Amino acid sequence: MNDMTIQQPDLSVVRVRHALKARLLRATRVQSVTPHLLRVTVAGADLEGFESASFDDHVKVFFPVPGEDKPLMPVFGPNGPIFSAQEPRPVSRDFTPRRYDADAGELDIEFALHGTGPATHWAAQARVGQYLGIGGPRGSMIIPTSFDWHMLIGDETALPAIARRVEELPAGTRVIALMEVGQPDARIPFDTKADLSAEWRFRSEAEFPGAGLLAALREIAMPEGEGYVWAAGESSLIRAARQVLCDERGIDKKRIRAASYWKRGVDAVHETIDD
Repeated sequence: MNDMTIQQPDLSVVRVRHALKARLLRATRVQSVTPHLLRVTVAGADLEGFESASFDDHVKVFFPVPGEDKPLMPVFGPNGPIFSAQEPRPVSRDFTPRRYDADAGELDIEFALHGTGPATHWAAQARVGQYLGIGGPRGSMIIPTSFDWHMLIGDETALPAIARRVEELPAGTRVIALMEVGQPDARIPFDTKADLSAEWRFRSEAEFPGAGLLAALREIAMPEGEGYVWAAGESSLIRAARQVLCDERGIDKKRIRAASYWKRGVDAVHETIDD
């Protein structure tokens, strides 16, 4: 009899660091993905050496101040960005690198067209030839693809990360994507070789924001085996979803990565949600 040990896959979530650099880039394509999601492709010599190792990485996007065509870029030191004291500090927001093609020298950033903030305002008038600044990503949290199943939860702001993840998962990988958007025309198509089950809920049909998604999360059949849940979006929604996962569905907190990508009524919120 052969005494062979079956080696289990390593399911450790690993953080890697990246060198920080300020990059001034120019829009080369502007494409409407849906009436509520805009894709801007940027390029330029500064993009050389860009790294994005995880589907939920985030970069700082710097926008030009009114009246200027280029953003005022910081210099990155050991403690983060350093801005000129003599000039107005540029507005910045966090975004997911949707696609990076090193050979083509292109980076895609997708903007959820919601609210009236500076990012939405810039995206609404975005044109080829305009400039954006990019800083980061500072690091990547690499979630192994070898879990028995994956669950992805989010709203419009999480769609770029969800789409990137399902595209990158290996063929046959079981993945459940549960998404809440404003209305049916905000749905996006997914290009994937994974075994994907996509569930959409619409705020236009719900009693209150989050009602449909939380109800679906309580009702959905959880797969067997070792799984991992990733969730991102509006702060109160994702906090509620995390509580349902832990308290009602029995998911270990160590198997959940949850983040607030925005918070209703508050500017520039991007934070990890944990205890």
